[in-house]
Amino acid sequence: NKIDLNKNGSDKIVVDVVGTRETGGTRSVASGAAYTQDELDLRAKIYAKMVKKVGTRRYWSLWAEEVAKIAARHSERLHGIIAEPGPKRDEFLKFLDSLRENLNPAVSEEEAADMLVQHALTKPVFDAVFGDYDFAGSNVVSMAMQKTVDLLHEEIPEKERAALDEFYRSVAERAEGIDNAEGRQRVIYELYDKFFRTAFPRMSEQLGIVYTPVECVDFIVNSVEDVLRKEFGQSLTDRNVHVIDPFTGTGTFMTRLLQSGHIKPKDLPRKYAEELHANEIVLLAYYLASVNIENVYHDLAGKGVYTPFEGICLTDTFALYEKSNVFETNDFQQNSARVQRQRKSPIRIVIGNPPYSIGQKSANDNAQNQRYPRLEEKIAETYARKSSANLQKGLYDSYIKAFRWATDRLENGKGIVAFISNAGWLDASAMDGFRATLQDEFDSIYVFNLRGNCRTSGELRKKEAGNVFGLGSRTPIAITLLVRTGNRKLAAENAKARIYYRDIGDYLSREKKLEIVRDMRSMLDPKMNLVEITPNEKNDWINQRDGLFDTLIPMEPKKKYDREAQSVFLVNSRGLETARDAWLYNFSLAELKKNIGRMIEFYNSQLGKPKDDLDYDPTKISWSSNLISAAGKSETITVQDSAFTNGIYRPFNRQHLYHGDKVVNRRGQFDDFFPTPAQKNRVICTNGAGVTRPFSCLMTDCIPDVQLMMNGQCFPLYVYTKEAKGEQMTLFDKGNGGYRCESGITDFMLARCRREFGEKVTKEDIFYYIYAVLHSPDYRARFEADLKKSLARIPLCRTGAEFAAFVKAGRKLGDLHCGYEKVEPW
Repeated sequence: NKIDLNKNGSDKIVVDVVGTRETGGTRSVASGAAYTQDELDLRAKIYAKMVKKVGTRRYWSLWAEEVAKIAARHSERLHGIIAEPGPKRDEFLKFLDSLRENLNPAVSEEEAADMLVQHALTKPVFDAVFGDYDFAGSNVVSMAMQKTVDLLHEEIPEKERAALDEFYRSVAERAEGIDNAEGRQRVIYELYDKFFRTAFPRMSEQLGIVYTPVECVDFIVNSVEDVLRKEFGQSLTDRNVHVIDPFTGTGTFMTRLLQSGHIKPKDLPRKYAEELHANEIVLLAYYLASVNIENVYHDLAGKGVYTPFEGICLTDTFALYEKSNVFETNDFQQNSARVQRQRKSPIRIVIGNPPYSIGQKSANDNAQNQRYPRLEEKIAETYARKSSANLQKGLYDSYIKAFRWATDRLENGKGIVAFISNAGWLDASAMDGFRATLQDEFDSIYVFNLRGNCRTSGELRKKEAGNVFGLGSRTPIAITLLVRTGNRKLAAENAKARIYYRDIGDYLSREKKLEIVRDMRSMLDPKMNLVEITPNEKNDWINQRDGLFDTLIPMEPKKKYDREAQSVFLVNSRGLETARDAWLYNFSLAELKKNIGRMIEFYNSQLGKPKDDLDYDPTKISWSSNLISAAGKSETITVQDSAFTNGIYRPFNRQHLYHGDKVVNRRGQFDDFFPTPAQKNRVICTNGAGVTRPFSCLMTDCIPDVQLMMNGQCFPLYVYTKEAKGEQMTLFDKGNGGYRCESGITDFMLARCRREFGEKVTKEDIFYYIYAVLHSPDYRARFEADLKKSLARIPLCRTGAEFAAFVKAGRKLGDLHCGYEKVEPW
């Protein structure tokens, strides 16, 4: 492994043929002796083979699985210790108060205990990798952690200690003898990527932790230097150009900045000591970043007295937005002092990779994102206020919060924000207010769209191709530089930022994209061939919408059940959102009934428990916000035999469905569309607004899942209303089991079509006409951009004959899609 990690292999090669005495022998070439070309080639080949054949392949991810189990048991023991009243609990509570002051007031006892476990189990790792100086004994956070661990000390059982010792030995073997900072960085990367992610997965999920490719980091650092020179006449090496990485991870941005050559050797000590800043909230990542940055600095500065990097803080960057001071009388006093010093620093440059996380995948994760009221209020006042979207949840994603924080952190409002982030903001309809605000708040905007959206399908998925983060992210990625000099307002009061854009291209693998990023070097490299974008009135930057689309008839009403609505449909609904698909859907009715009975029985056993005391075992139940709330209120659930019905989970994938009270997270309007299995209906399901996939739609005659079509919206042929007791039934209502039935098509749409196509037009005709229009290739091609960002709108054809042809085609297509199981196989 040293051959692979170190810059230079040994000059001495000894070839020893092992065999019989007659064939054995050696040939030695002394260090410094002249090699022939054949011998040089042979040396390179031997080195390559040795790495493959002899190098260890016991990757840390294998050890991490065992360490994760040990960590869980260690955590249980620690919780037992701190739960008992007495001196040890008092010490732990003091530690907890200190954490809350430094990180976030919402840090729980469980999270604090987890940090102590992480420190105790990983301290020997840092001792192994960085044995040339005592990191754990000199880092201010490590010392505070160790003090608490010593006070709560309890021996780890011998069996677990043996497994840990073996792991620590493997780390020491991997790190021993590495003679350069780059090699140690690779070790750190493997430790972070293989070990940390496996051993502590919930924290990775909660914070959206992912390692940034070095090619992208270098591109950002070079771009900042070039833009700083162009727009400000300064360089990264200059005095008082303060740089912060607010989400530093393993410190890659800081290390590559130090290694970039943009900081002159004479300025390096000043920059390192005074003008570089980094924050990290995850303890292990903080440790890794600290040792990584310190090693790179000492590698560059040469041998001398060890100098810790005092610019790094263990803190929650977003929480710094919330409070005006940090307490200094606590176990983390030196860390607090660093935070205070950072808060007073005149930040000019913000760089980094903000966390990508809108929230947990499931309530069973119990890993919700932290709330930041002041920061979120600022987002509401800026990004959300300028948005035309109804659903604005995405504006509170962690990476959007990072843009807001960074914008407000620039000293006197001037400087550069340079992030690599989720690129969803570039084209999403819900992000129109974010894009509009960027135009207002900055002078110049540079965007390099690296694409790589994994949440697409078909030809579009092939075009998006590789993601620069590999499997670390499924979202599209972009590098963005936001520049504010403060000069623009002098030129024009209402001026907008100039936007420069480059799309990396279609069908490119991850490796090819990283190669392009490396070759381009900087955003201002002439090879970038940046194009200037002029946004439209809807604040579309790319894939701009067609103005004609807004003149068409909207499918959904502004207000549900508005009889005066000038829309096609009286009501619409998102598809069914169960939040527990594995429990509520099944191909076997018998298995579905067993699952439902088992889950509801377990739920009832949890009644009255506070949220933190619930059992989150996913083999027993799938929790969601509504179910957690119901359990807290001791609301009993019973199995309803009448709630077993049919649903369509994915296209042409009909299953049995349990549509019972409380267990369906969001029922939408389906109590009106399919109140019981006896009421027949058809619904047209389309993509929701702001999706990444090409427009699609499907008709079905049973309850559709929300992902039947991506974030699906459903439009009904009929709407059912339960008859009031004693109300007179009509001939039309007969046989509907006590439900009144009306059309889902509005009177407005009927009147419009009769005026255009004749009095014989019915609302059912209109329903099938719409289905045909939505499948028209011409319609989809013309309004491709609009159909991704908005719900469909409907044009009217020119003649009654065309209308009749569309109705006929739509009816046949609807019959085929709803009755696909009865069609003779092709």
